[in-house]
Amino acid sequence: MTGTSYRELLLLALPQTVVVLAGLIALALDLSLFRNSTNRVRFSAGAAIACAGSLAAGCCILLSQTHGAIQTFQNGMLLSNPLTHLIQIALLLLAVLTILLSIDSTFTDHIGEYILLILLATAGMMFLVSTEDLLLIFVSLELLSLCLYVLTGFNKHSVHSAEAALKYFLFGGMSAAFLLFGFSYLYGLSGSTNLVRIAAATEGSVMDPLLMVAIVMTVTGFGFKVAAVPFHLWSPDAYEGAPAPAAAFIASASKVASFFIFAQVMVLGFAGTAGNAGWNVRAPGWAPLVAVVAALSLVLGNVAALAQKSVKRLLAYSAIAHAGYMLLAIVSHTQQSIAALLYYVLTYALTTIGAFGVVAVVEHQTGGDKLSDFAGLSRRAPLPSMCMLVFLLSLAGIPPLAGFFGKFYLFSAALAGTTASLSLLWLVILAVAMSAVSLYYYLQVLKRIYVEQPPADAAPIQISILSQIVLCLIAAIIILLGCAPNLLLRLIQNALNAIIA
Repeated sequence: MTGTSYRELLLLALPQTVVVLAGLIALALDLSLFRNSTNRVRFSAGAAIACAGSLAAGCCILLSQTHGAIQTFQNGMLLSNPLTHLIQIALLLLAVLTILLSIDSTFTDHIGEYILLILLATAGMMFLVSTEDLLLIFVSLELLSLCLYVLTGFNKHSVHSAEAALKYFLFGGMSAAFLLFGFSYLYGLSGSTNLVRIAAATEGSVMDPLLMVAIVMTVTGFGFKVAAVPFHLWSPDAYEGAPAPAAAFIASASKVASFFIFAQVMVLGFAGTAGNAGWNVRAPGWAPLVAVVAALSLVLGNVAALAQKSVKRLLAYSAIAHAGYMLLAIVSHTQQSIAALLYYVLTYALTTIGAFGVVAVVEHQTGGDKLSDFAGLSRRAPLPSMCMLVFLLSLAGIPPLAGFFGKFYLFSAALAGTTASLSLLWLVILAVAMSAVSLYYYLQVLKRIYVEQPPADAAPIQISILSQIVLCLIAAIIILLGCAPNLLLRLIQNALNAIIA
């Protein structure tokens, strides 16, 4: 590799490098300068360093976009284009929001390590969304996964946290094995690890038994990462056992990166072997397989959420159901549906971080996250309750919130285009029906918050000004993106048009 190649690599990886350096600085200062300070001061200092590092990384991304629209290193090993820039900035924003909502937390004294893990996971996700090479996809996924395993078990005082981390690790290791097995077959069939070259080598050979095994293994591996049925078993325990800010990060930022790369692999790597998932025009390929996974996720996620008494587990099964909605866009695999997927996953990630932020407030005050712990919350904490109203109604798809437009655009994109696309009507009808089911369990939470009376001995919940500002900011963005969805959608469509052109 020449000096020019090294320079090009360093420039493309500069934002990720800045994020990692910020994490290391936060750890070093926490273990030295702030070692004897209170947890609040240590969290505030670490959050300030993380925010500064994320801002610097965002500036690097914007500057690279100004100087060159599209850059590629080693045939897709690393990419720099408007779409990757948009997703990377979104990931940085989600990481910052997670850290800001963690400042009032008391689940750990290892604050420097906690912030470093979040920033390392963010760097892994930034690499993940900026590559078209199987090797870097796998390495980035494992960097992300290892950080998430540790974050899940970060509450050393909770047995449930340790149990959740162990389950997550075991299922994650299994998914990595499936994914690596599928990738090895793809390399054997194509002689390349580049997604575009794999697509060219395998086009039209969907009935090849080895390719079918590769498709099944790849969908299985990514199914674990996005918590889709029947690969979802780790998700409810991980969400319930993990500290609320860590669960928010797992449910938001990792979903954005995982769904983005899942769509990339299926749409680019298996471009000529999609088949058709229509009710009357079925054709072999990966689309029917993903459609079945989507349908199972929609049904099981929404139905199982009805029986939950823990709000964290309810949000976990809700996440499984939302994975089904997002898989619908991958099944359709048009430019319009990919734009709908990105809008949906970004707004869903913001909403989920906000919902877990409110759960963290209640959990800190009451010591639990049961539905009964939310009784009369509107009288004890009016502002977080109002934010929770916005978040849950958005997840349910109620206008004029971002969740409504996300679902509407997703469903319309799945049905738009050719006559063959209309054959996905069966999956869209199922998704609409399950959306109605989801409204019931979201309203169960809101009933506890606004209708039921608080316990007689319940005191007003104390919440910091910073947490209130962050929650209100997220709620305001959800309302704004619902009333003016083109603010985000135009950015996504322009980015897609730039890379296609």
